[in-house]
Amino acid sequence: MKFNRRQGLKGAIGAAAGAWAGGVAPRPALAQSRAETLRQVMGGTINTLDPTIPGGTRETYGLAMSTYDRLASFGRKQVGGAWVFDLEDIRGELAGKVDRAADGRGFTFHLRDGATWHDGSPVTAEDVKWSLDRAVLAKSLAPTQLSSGSLTQAGQFRIVGERSVEVQLEKPDRLALANLCVPFAMMINSRLAKQHATAEDPWAQAWLKENTAGGGAYMVETYRPGQQVVLKRNDAWKNGADGALPFFRRVIVQTVPEAATRANLIERGDADLAIDLQASDVPGLERDGKVKIVSIPQTNGFNAVIFNTRMAPFDDARVRQAVAAAMPYEDMFQAALFGRGRGLFGAGWAEAPDAAFPQPMPLRTDLDRARRLLAEAGLRDGFATTFSFSASAAPVAEPMAALVKEALARIGIQVTIQKLPDAQMTTMVVEKRLPFFAESGTAWLPATDYFFRTYFTGEQRWNFSSWNNAEINDLAQALRFEADAAKYASGCRRMITLLAQEAPQLMLWQPNHDAAMARDIGGYTYWFHRQVDYRDLRRG
Repeated sequence: MKFNRRQGLKGAIGAAAGAWAGGVAPRPALAQSRAETLRQVMGGTINTLDPTIPGGTRETYGLAMSTYDRLASFGRKQVGGAWVFDLEDIRGELAGKVDRAADGRGFTFHLRDGATWHDGSPVTAEDVKWSLDRAVLAKSLAPTQLSSGSLTQAGQFRIVGERSVEVQLEKPDRLALANLCVPFAMMINSRLAKQHATAEDPWAQAWLKENTAGGGAYMVETYRPGQQVVLKRNDAWKNGADGALPFFRRVIVQTVPEAATRANLIERGDADLAIDLQASDVPGLERDGKVKIVSIPQTNGFNAVIFNTRMAPFDDARVRQAVAAAMPYEDMFQAALFGRGRGLFGAGWAEAPDAAFPQPMPLRTDLDRARRLLAEAGLRDGFATTFSFSASAAPVAEPMAALVKEALARIGIQVTIQKLPDAQMTTMVVEKRLPFFAESGTAWLPATDYFFRTYFTGEQRWNFSSWNNAEINDLAQALRFEADAAKYASGCRRMITLLAQEAPQLMLWQPNHDAAMARDIGGYTYWFHRQVDYRDLRRG
């Protein structure tokens, strides 16, 4: 499908960019305006301006990072020539200074001088206290996330000066400060929000779903839910790392459902940025050379094959290990992703060499071992099972599933492939009704203990395999409070080793995060929420 450059963007971005998209030579003033406008096309939608609202799309996270500030934020670093966020580098954002208690049980945030909200009113300590209270008390997505950093009660947040707020912890938590850097910890103009609160809605959630009360680097100029958002730069913003304003004065974010159309728009120069193209389209764009591709393995994510450890025969570790030994890992990687990413297979260790996670696991094809393990489990003649994946994951999962079926047939396991509608797949995963399936995950805060708490412990949705290992459960909870670096690393290595031994799921790879952009766009950064932070970008 080809996109008509005269008509395709006319309705969506006509007011801001129609003169440029129509092929008319721009006057100098318009040329300058075009240079300072960023146009992103996305396959998803922005369905709320408040990222904490249940049911909000992932695309809302990037928007919230630019329209709201947080007390602190992560720095960024270069990895393989690309920018990625740095979990270990936390600096003030709305807070110009952050004091950490000597005993690790709290922080004091001192607000930047002259910080204001979008309406020009000054940011106060009362605003910060209300925002933090809202994050842990409102019926939203925020309390669960913040609880992973021991932030659970309004009583933990105390105003200690005209422009200072203290956060108190019962005991040191490695991820308390990091949790105040995520989209859910946004700082809100409480006086404005309270004007739209009601007895039934004390946190103004209904109003903030379609309006903003922030002070971030960008303001919402227009919002058409599910279609388009136009942002304009907040020229009074003072809260960047170096105090500088973002390069772009205006940002236009438009939903364009077809991936091929998004790719075509970037190639033709009718859009500047897309981050959700099909992996199969990216090599062609690279070869053509008309656009720039920034490819970064998703450092805080993974794709995996999951076993339901509560469902026979996958409740037997020997069966899981047998399947693991039969998988054609490199063939799957090439078929599913054209090798675009970081493989998490092929390691040769018996004990984890370091504390980083995800890391390559000792997963290698060995059909003799696979047959021997099945025999030990009493399944010498194999068995029948299903292998499921969601329809939205089909471009990656379908070629992988065909190879899984073929490979397991060699050891007597008969696989029926199930491509399920997304809603049905989600329901069956949550209800633990699938025996064997493909899934993916991302950890906003990719500390090893956080990964294990999230994906390998507890009676919760993200423990895909329903794995219940007492040692893992104890270690994952204890390590979040471990201040000794050597003890922390030792505990993490032990958890990773146990994961390899019991194989509740097979970590396959970290797919590339591919950002296709105009060749003159620079500064693109891979962030933990996998969305664009417009503050990083520049032209020229």
